[in-house]
Parts: sequence; structure tokens; C-alpha cells
Amino acid sequence: MFKKKRVLRKEVILWMTVCLSSMLCVTIIVPGLLVKKIPTDEVYPIPIEGTTLQETSAGQGLMIPVYLTKQEVVQTVPLEQYVRGVLAAEMPVDFELEALKAQAMAARTYVVRRVIEKDHSNMPVNDALVTDTTAHQAYLTDQELRTKWDKTKYETNMAKIDRAVNETKDKILTFGHVPINATFFSTSNGYTENSEEYWPFASPYLRSVPSPWDIKLSSRYQESVTISYKTMLQKLGVASISTTDTSAKGMKVLSWSTGHRIKSMTIGGKVFSGREVREKLGLASSQFAWKWAGSQITITTFGYGHGVGLSQWGANGMAKEGKTAEEIVTYYYTGISIENAASFLGKS
Repeated sequence: MFKKKRVLRKEVILWMTVCLSSMLCVTIIVPGLLVKKIPTDEVYPIPIEGTTLQETSAGQGLMIPVYLTKQEVVQTVPLEQYVRGVLAAEMPVDFELEALKAQAMAARTYVVRRVIEKDHSNMPVNDALVTDTTAHQAYLTDQELRTKWDKTKYETNMAKIDRAVNETKDKILTFGHVPINATFFSTSNGYTENSEEYWPFASPYLRSVPSPWDIKLSSRYQESVTISYKTMLQKLGVASISTTDTSAKGMKVLSWSTGHRIKSMTIGGKVFSGREVREKLGLASSQFAWKWAGSQITITTFGYGHGVGLSQWGANGMAKEGKTAEEIVTYYYTGISIENAASFLGKS
């Protein structure tokens, strides 16, 4: 009887010893495993007031979620990396450095303004701020640039792009201490356009100014396109067009804009704005001339793009004459200032 009790007592003690040992192992080993799963140098995003976690990352600043249309994925990159991708996509890399710097400031301003205004317009997905197309700003990823340029050109070109971005880092364009709508385009017809003469809004900084450099430098200054009579009718939605006169039944300019583009005209008895004709016919510019030849019309355009804001070829012409990026942007955007983006990001 006593032997049985001793044996039982030993078994209980042994069982308790095993349990305590197991608990001790768990206490020591499990935290060790957890520590290995969480890197000691992990960086956690710190939100800027009024933004989302996706928009910021400690040590990297503002993050921009870009929807890559071909891949159908969202790539989130630091602001300055985004500006590099836009600059490489939107402006020829062989342009003068000061022109590239001017474009970099315009590109940075565009996206910072969207962040501050929480503008997600024209987006096919909900979790991105901009696309990589001209619906917002053209953008190329680093991998796309490596494919576009061979190794030697990539290194040389990116060194120039990096310099333009780094020398304007954090700089944006403002009017009344508010980031501007920094619109830009390829080539003017010799003048830029007042915003309200192309779009349905007036901006005090988007004023028409002479831009004579484009005429001499840009390969896109003058272009011609031939369209059939039938195609004209279909695209413009008119029943007929007189090809022999400039009466109401033919084609006649009614008014011109400040920027020397067609403001309004009549075609086949219907009144169009110059912008409408440009967009319906896919023309390079809303300044154009035309000539009928039988059942075909040849339309010659002057300039390339909407004409509002900074002219890229004009900027390059100014840079060739020794103008700085600051002088370029303050010329094309009337009455603006240059400020630091960081001072705005906590106010969105």
C-alpha cells in the first residue's frame, strides 16, 4: 500500500516536472520565433494628416499609387521616383537641362495638387491616384525605361533625368499659395492659349503668351492630314458640306482666340468650337487651314496639343537661350511662385 503511494507520488512529481519544462520551453522558444519573423529594421508608414497609409512611407515621403494600364496593376512609388518616370515619358531626354527641370516642377505640381484635393477623377480603379497615360501624365517604370534604352543610353539618360529631378526636389508651382493646375503640351502655334478659350474655366496663371521658339525648333509645328468627304460628315455629324464656298453650308471661321487659334466656326450649317473640330477629327491643333480637292480635304495644323500652359518645345527654346527653369515656368504660368511641396502635405 505504501509502495503504491510512493510510486503514485513519484509519477505526479514527474508529470508536474514535464509540464513545467514544457511551459518553460514555450516561454523561451516562441518569442524567439516571433522575433525572427519581424525584421528589426522594418519601416512602418507614418501617415500625413489627411492622407492614407498608402500615400506615405517613413523615410520616403509621399507615396504615389500609379495604375499601370498595360499590366493592370497598381505600383506605389515615392513622389520623386514618380516625377522621374513622368519626366522620362513626357519630354525628350535630349532637351536642355533647364527645360527638363521646368517639366519636372510641372509634373510634381500636377500630382501634389491631386493628392491635396483628393482628386481621383478619370481612374479605372479605386486604389490608385493616377494612371500612366496622358489621361493624367504619361509615366514609364524603370523596367520600361531599361527596355526603351540600351544599357549605355539608360545610364546616361537616367543621370540627366536624375539631375533634373534632384535639382528641383520638392519644388512645386503655386498661385496664391495653392498648387496650380500645371497644364503643359508639346508645341505652340507661336502663342499659348487662355484656359477659358479651350476649357470651360479661367485661371489667372493660364494666360496667353508669345512662344516663338516652337516655330523654329519643333518637328511637330506643322502637319497635314487628308480626310475623305464621307469621313468628315460622319465625324462631325453633319448632313452635307459645301466644298466650293465658305458660306454657312461650307466651312468658315467665325472667331479667333487670343492665342490665334480657331475659337468658333461653321461647318455644313452647324457651329463648332475649334476644340470640337480638333477632337472630332483627331487634329494636332485647333489652329488649322484646309483645302478641298475633289471629295477629299487636306487640313494643315499649326502646333501640337491644346496650347494651354507650358509649351515643351518653347521651354527648350528658352533654355537654349540661357533661361533658367525658374524663368521658364514663371513665363508660361503668369504670376506664379515656386514653393516646397512638403509645406502643403500636412494641410490636405
